[in-house]
Amino acid sequence: MFKLCSLLLCLLALPVGAQTVTGMVRVIDGDTIDIGADRTIRLLGIDAAEGAQTCRGPSGQSLPCGRMATNAARDLYQGRLAQCEVRTLDRYGRALGVCTVDGVTINADLVARGWARTYREDRSYAPEQAKAKAARRGLWAYDMQDPALWRAGQRRSGAAPRGCAIKGNISANGRIFHVPGSRYYGDTRINTARGERWFCSDAEALAAGWRRPRR
Repeated sequence: MFKLCSLLLCLLALPVGAQTVTGMVRVIDGDTIDIGADRTIRLLGIDAAEGAQTCRGPSGQSLPCGRMATNAARDLYQGRLAQCEVRTLDRYGRALGVCTVDGVTINADLVARGWARTYREDRSYAPEQAKAKAARRGLWAYDMQDPALWRAGQRRSGAAPRGCAIKGNISANGRIFHVPGSRYYGDTRINTARGERWFCSDAEALAAGWRRPRR
């Protein structure tokens, strides 16, 4: 096991060229998974609703679409053996890859089911998205802002989504969450473009791989 983990660490440390890693899936959110390597894998070419993002149902009711996307990904892939081709790292050091489970490409499948969308200008899964949108599958059944636009709005406002005031910060010390009233809460700023995020509960932050401050 130690040798396998060491191999994964070495592969993901390489800055260029595609590298393949294998492990059991732990879903972080609708477009990010952990397979036991030294960093999580962002599913390349797709974009899912953020954890605190909401949308509107047919009757105008507010729905937790970010959590719905995460739960759908967990129902489909949690605990299954995945093979991921890590193609590059983004500017924040996150691994970007294409992952398969039993021959099914997770990236394409989530878009085809309507639980994720194509990421910005990347049109790799545009046909899957067009079909999901036309059939109103997954979150296409609701009125939801594009995740990238939602994140941009959060950055401009600097405000926490309603009921989700826990700050998930990324620093040299790792992924740390700060609750209201804690020592560093007031000084912490959230930049969702860097992978930082808001959480609605301690349990949600811990499940996503963040930890409490050590002091």
